[in-house]
Amino acid sequence: MTGHRPPGHPRHATGVRPRPQTSTETDPNPAMTVSWTTRPETAADLAQIREVNLAAFPTPHEADLVEALRADPQAWIPGLSQIAEAPGGGIAGFALLTRCHVDDAPALTLGPCAVRPEHQRQGAGSAAIRAVLRAAREQGENLVLVLGHAEYYPRFGFTPASDHAIRPPFDVEDKYMMALAFDPTRPVPAGTIHYPKAFGL
Repeated sequence: MTGHRPPGHPRHATGVRPRPQTSTETDPNPAMTVSWTTRPETAADLAQIREVNLAAFPTPHEADLVEALRADPQAWIPGLSQIAEAPGGGIAGFALLTRCHVDDAPALTLGPCAVRPEHQRQGAGSAAIRAVLRAAREQGENLVLVLGHAEYYPRFGFTPASDHAIRPPFDVEDKYMMALAFDPTRPVPAGTIHYPKAFGL
């Protein structure tokens, strides 16, 4: 995951506008697919998680954002920061969900997510994302939002957020703002997304 923005992704005055997730990981190469072990982060993982984000993105923005989200008790939810462990040890991939809202209704936003360059296209990113989505479902959450590549996230069940009358607080092409409702029988709130303060929106 190299951190390229989706086309049309807006910026703000301090640099790249916070990215709920802008993975560029493509379909894993079947010949290189690895069986990944996933688990929640622990205090012992924090330095390595920062290293993964620094390696995956061209600036420290995402690494700093993860730390700011972790320090925000209104955004951070224990168990919703998941890692994929490399077969030889260490962290290969990382995926994060934090609390956001659609108008006043609670939801989750996906990202930052990252994979060390040497482990890209081997399924580490997908494994971490599937693990964090599974953990959210098990915690009773229902709605996850992501801003990212329209060719990547539908594999996890994401569809355009506009299908639910959900909109971001900035202009972006419709197909890049996506939503996933785990239980279609539960009501999905409509309205404007309100991100954690660390995103600077």
